[in-house]
Amino acid sequence: MKTLSNKNKILLGVLLGIVLVMFGVYLGVSFFFQSHFFSGVAINGANCGRMSAEQAKEAIQNRVKEYNLILKERGGTEESINGEQLNLTYVDDQGVEKLLEKQNGFMWLFSLGADKNYEMSANITYDKDIIDEILDNLDCFQSENLTAPADAAIQETDTGYTIAAEVQGNTLKREDVKHAVIDAIDSGKKELDLEKLDLYEKPSVLSSDEALNTNLQQLNTLTSANIVYDFTDRQYTADRSVIKSWIGKGEDGTYSLDNSKAAEWVKQMAVDTDTFGLAREFKTTSGKTITLPYGGDYGWCINRDKTTQALIEAVNAGTQEVREPVYLYKGIDRSSNDIGGTYVEISISEQKMWCYKDGKLLVETPVITGNHTTGHDTPSGHVWAIDAKKRDANFKLYPVKVTFWLPFNGDVGIHDASWRTAAEYTPDHYLTAGSHGCINTPYDAAEKIFNTVGIGYPVIVYYSTDQVVGPSPTQENTI
Repeated sequence: MKTLSNKNKILLGVLLGIVLVMFGVYLGVSFFFQSHFFSGVAINGANCGRMSAEQAKEAIQNRVKEYNLILKERGGTEESINGEQLNLTYVDDQGVEKLLEKQNGFMWLFSLGADKNYEMSANITYDKDIIDEILDNLDCFQSENLTAPADAAIQETDTGYTIAAEVQGNTLKREDVKHAVIDAIDSGKKELDLEKLDLYEKPSVLSSDEALNTNLQQLNTLTSANIVYDFTDRQYTADRSVIKSWIGKGEDGTYSLDNSKAAEWVKQMAVDTDTFGLAREFKTTSGKTITLPYGGDYGWCINRDKTTQALIEAVNAGTQEVREPVYLYKGIDRSSNDIGGTYVEISISEQKMWCYKDGKLLVETPVITGNHTTGHDTPSGHVWAIDAKKRDANFKLYPVKVTFWLPFNGDVGIHDASWRTAAEYTPDHYLTAGSHGCINTPYDAAEKIFNTVGIGYPVIVYYSTDQVVGPSPTQENTI
């Protein structure tokens, strides 16, 4: 057997020495990692590589103090809560030691280049009582920064009704945010998206709400009507601006017309425009204006109930038209001066009668009115409507026949009087030899008047321009 040369012996010794040194180093490092964590070890995010348990706990505590919770708010704003604010402190529960005990120091060689991150349960403590104060100081809870949520609602515009969209606002649910923050800290979360977590107050009614849209349709339908009552020189219009005040909301949440309010509107229109039997001013042929007191049977009178019912039906149907009220009584002219331009005027004191057509004098004639001495005075001081129009009329009590008969106040009327002579038509003949209340008229004048006016036309009778109402009859005016 060959023996090693001295050179080889030296080389072998060197190699052996190197091995022994390396083994010693390995053992030394292994013994080091028996009490220290491998390089690349992190615990709860804290770098604990090559640290003892105590050093690792100190690193974890420093890491705890660096804790920062980001609150992502609506609109892209962010705020944060940090560990220092919370007085966040690591609680030593020997968890670090337990992790270190599980580590096999002799395996350190295999840990080289391999990072290891351990997550232990949140062994921390903090001042929960201070969270309310922290939240109160956040910008998102400052009143000047808050916009409360607002429900979608119906609003009026120039052309109708529309829905004003809901406002989401940025008001947070205070207690829910607090619980979410506590949960995040306890679980070590670094971020809270308040929007995603549904932590904002919400409007309770959205613009898509079915009931809201139903109400919108009802309102627009009910107020779409435009109904005009034309009284020639003035109009009364039931349009959106008026109808909206008639609408009420029922217990079921739906809209409908308040019929009583529509009735009140019709009532006021009637009060403003009715003239039947009312006092009125009248400009006489002499040019003097007299006041005719209440009485007579000429003029307009609205049937309030039927007009109201027709109006309600029209509004519900969205009708747009010019229409007349339903009348109990009608005159001839619908303007404020309802006598109009075609009428008969009688002055008892002057024993004269005039007939106008479209504002132009057509007839001026002497007449003989009711006999004052016998108490058959012709009623005066009012406006009456012509009740009938008849040719060749026979009177009931007297054996006379007239060609033209225009009654306007019961048995009192205008007629020709063939038994009268022209000489009788004097200003005072009526005082002792007048009629039984009728207006005796020369034939030609009676014919013109008969051919000019018709049923419903006004007859104005006054005693004089200074004394509008004359003596009342004491005897029945009969024919």
